[in-house]
Amino acid sequence: MKVKELATAADVTPDTVRFYTREGLLRPSRNPDNNYQYYDAEDLRRLRFARKARQLGFSLPEIRQILGQADEHHSPCPMVRDVFEQRLAEVEREIAELQQLRTRMVSALSAWQEMPDGTPDGHTICRLIEHWDDPATCSGKEH
Repeated sequence: MKVKELATAADVTPDTVRFYTREGLLRPSRNPDNNYQYYDAEDLRRLRFARKARQLGFSLPEIRQILGQADEHHSPCPMVRDVFEQRLAEVEREIAELQQLRTRMVSALSAWQEMPDGTPDGHTICRLIEHWDDPATCSGKEH
């Protein structure tokens, strides 16, 4: 298969095929007559695998390591589980941080509805930001 044929078979763009080839995940052969790269069923399998791994959040170096272990006939599954558990913990931490940010944003927007606009006076830049979490502001009172 040529680049475009492999891309079509894997439902990716030719640029994606070229990228994974440059990264060493695909191993096309070269036609000595025209120097075209030709891909086989193994390249298609590896490309589909890499795409699925990326969709699950694996990095390119991690995918390279997984494929390397498989190429050496070692099961990469234990490493995949370990990496995935760590990645899931990171994602859950990021979600918690985003939920906290959302709570602060909702609180700030609510407080800002009652606050008048201010002009920078040498002491403040934007009172909305500077005073959004003041206890007096949060209770609706001006200070």
